[in-house]
Amino acid sequence: MPQPPADAARSLLRPGDPDPVGVERPGGTSPVLLIADHAGAAVPGALGGLGLPADALSRHIAIDIGILGVGLRLARTLDATLIHQRYSRLVVDCNRQPGRADAMAAVSDGTVVPGNVALTDADRAARMAAIFAPYHARIAAEIEARLAAGRPPVLVALHSFTPHHGDHPAPRPWHVGVLWNRDPRFARALIAELEGEGGLEVGRNVPYGVDDTVDYAVPVHAEARGLLHAEIEIRQDLITDAPGQADWAARLARVMARVLPRVVAAG
Repeated sequence: MPQPPADAARSLLRPGDPDPVGVERPGGTSPVLLIADHAGAAVPGALGGLGLPADALSRHIAIDIGILGVGLRLARTLDATLIHQRYSRLVVDCNRQPGRADAMAAVSDGTVVPGNVALTDADRAARMAAIFAPYHARIAAEIEARLAAGRPPVLVALHSFTPHHGDHPAPRPWHVGVLWNRDPRFARALIAELEGEGGLEVGRNVPYGVDDTVDYAVPVHAEARGLLHAEIEIRQDLITDAPGQADWAARLARVMARVLPRVVAAG
């Protein structure tokens, strides 16, 4: 990943702005490494809330609703490290390839984002340097440390999706989607176990897929290194509150406990 100049980062984040990278259970013993690219909704003070009303930053356009709560509980249950992004994907989408227009979307699900209209190259470089680069550097460092210790991680990217999308009135039927690109080993095992739980509509590469030209985290951190991995998308109305988040964290922990020994052993 090309590294933007350090002065670009200093020009954006100021005292009082949160660190972009959150790390929970850094010494976790589980082989699972959890990441959450869209867990936060912070906006650097210098960007003035991107010109949006405050309530916009609590909507799905800004954050994967409920996923941090799931991730924190799942990390605790598995004793797994969780690395999560604190800034809104409207500032910079940390699961988009650098250079894509939608990495800093001027319009998101029909909502104009004034602070992203007419961005200069310098504006983009500042966001990449301050937020995108350190987040992915921390994930890469964690993976490399485990590989050096002979403990290759299983990367699990956590996301959530809206019950409805755009102008389509029909609800999305899936409770959860499990995504992959070229390597389905871990994803297919998770799907089988989730379906075995009963009462769940489990999607295969829906409502989204993983694509090298669009997505960043799984292709770069997992596929490029040959690591076991999966991206998990949970429908947001199921995890908007603490009980729902606890329920899904417990479910995923059960499923992973059954899947991990045999998939890791198979390599």
